[in-house]
Amino acid sequence: MKVGEKIKEFVRKRKWRVKIKTWVLIIMLLPLLFLDATLLRLDHVRMAEFRDNVLTADMEEDDEKLAAALTELKEFVFSNIVVNVVEENGVQRVTFGTGPFYLEHKYLRDATKALEEAENTIVDDKNPYGNIYGLAGEKCRALAYQNGWSWNSAEYINCMVTEIQKYPAAEDLQDKLVATLPSTELYRRNYASPIWAPTLTGFMILITLIIIVVILIRFLIFIILRLSLLFV
Repeated sequence: MKVGEKIKEFVRKRKWRVKIKTWVLIIMLLPLLFLDATLLRLDHVRMAEFRDNVLTADMEEDDEKLAAALTELKEFVFSNIVVNVVEENGVQRVTFGTGPFYLEHKYLRDATKALEEAENTIVDDKNPYGNIYGLAGEKCRALAYQNGWSWNSAEYINCMVTEIQKYPAAEDLQDKLVATLPSTELYRRNYASPIWAPTLTGFMILITLIIIVVILIRFLIFIILRLSLLFV
């Protein structure tokens, strides 16, 4: 039997063995892709709900509720496939997880508490400028009243720190304030999700990938066989 006839015989037998046609797999692939996108969207929406619960608890200044909401968010993200689009420095990118977010109100509460402790422990009435903290407070309270700032707002805290730093005799006070005020990085959260997880979404994506690989392999074999026939 010639080589060309052997190839044709191989193709004929292969077509007989393959019960599911390639065009059937392609038709199956379309609704699977739609289903995968829908499931990924639902997981993202669910993550956003948990993240909103965290931000709401932070705004309500309820630390117990905040801790519970953070735990709930972490458990969901760590056990599901969460695809998210985040923006950093004006550039959007796709990531797996929540993306970075901040517990702004908890930071303001802790920073305000640190300033209150500073007022009670590091006020120095012996320097040429008198009570530096008190002087800064008088000016910032006036600005707060004028601009509608709350006592624990970021604007008021920044005003206090800026005013205190204007006094040459406040070097020790500045150092203590820098050491006392918490770092904003401590209030930054960014939970990453796995690329694949054993969930309904994960298994549907796995089935979709298997079908795609089978289709690609069949096309590759088809092209190789056709090219082989051309050179026989």
